[in-house]
Amino acid sequence: MRSYSDFPEKPILAKPSENSNWGLTIFSIILFIGFFLFFFDREFEFIAHLVLVLIIHEFGHFIAMKRFRYKSVKMLFIPMMGAFVQGYKDKYSQRESLLVVLAGPIPGVLFGTICFFVANYYKIPSLLNLSVLFLFLNITNLLPLDPLDGGQLVKLIAKKRTDLFLLVFAFLSSLILIISGFLMEIWALTIFGFLMGVRVRNLQRSMIQRKELDEQNINFVTTYNDLTNAEYATLRNFVLENNSLLRKFITHSETVDETVIASYVQGLLVAPVHYDLGLFGKIVVISVWFLATLVLPFLFLLLMRNDIISIDWYFMTSNY
Repeated sequence: MRSYSDFPEKPILAKPSENSNWGLTIFSIILFIGFFLFFFDREFEFIAHLVLVLIIHEFGHFIAMKRFRYKSVKMLFIPMMGAFVQGYKDKYSQRESLLVVLAGPIPGVLFGTICFFVANYYKIPSLLNLSVLFLFLNITNLLPLDPLDGGQLVKLIAKKRTDLFLLVFAFLSSLILIISGFLMEIWALTIFGFLMGVRVRNLQRSMIQRKELDEQNINFVTTYNDLTNAEYATLRNFVLENNSLLRKFITHSETVDETVIASYVQGLLVAPVHYDLGLFGKIVVISVWFLATLVLPFLFLLLMRNDIISIDWYFMTSNY
């Protein structure tokens, strides 16, 4: 029987840059604005409002990630799609992850609510437009669909990390997005739904691979740094057996770059999640979610129906 010392040392992978790369963020914002101005050159106010809403939303995620020491945190804007913040940790906490998710839409909903009442009281059409955009985008983002923030909340609260759950959830979400976009004639939403379908296919491949790993009792719920040399060797063999293109590339190469194989091994791994949120914490999260997505819109409609707040002045003073 071979001991752990009999296996060669696993390669050391280069760490991603810790820099947030603000230059790339600013460039993506300029590209985002330029794209909208090209197609909607007379809607400057709407574009300015949209960028402001997205920046505040994503800054919420960004600050929370920084607070919990995520690595390589970056904010990027994508024309016609929106914006996102990405970062990673070797090991995740359920509580921290939920706070990171909520840190985007909840401040946006609060900003939108405050702007709405201020705009209504002082009768400011522009501020009312901004408040509606704040509320619409952030409440929509809390819908339980993957990859929206609401979808991330579902996965974190349900404690479901199995590939089958993720696959079914992603498939249903993409189907709903495609149908919703078609019925509402929002073609960008339909296209986004089809792009999600590509992700579903990737999840299916991952599910098949990880099922095989489970059957062979190979541990893949860990970090690359925590892999022993023996575990790395086992995963390395699995990668080469299941990736014919990589195998051919290595066969026809004079020298083998082991870090290339190591990156494939790393891609198989699932980051561990520590489920550290108790029952009370779950009740608080679900309550906040429920208030933001259902109670608040219903309250607005109720107040307007009872003439406690009125926006009739908006239609008399606005050009829209």
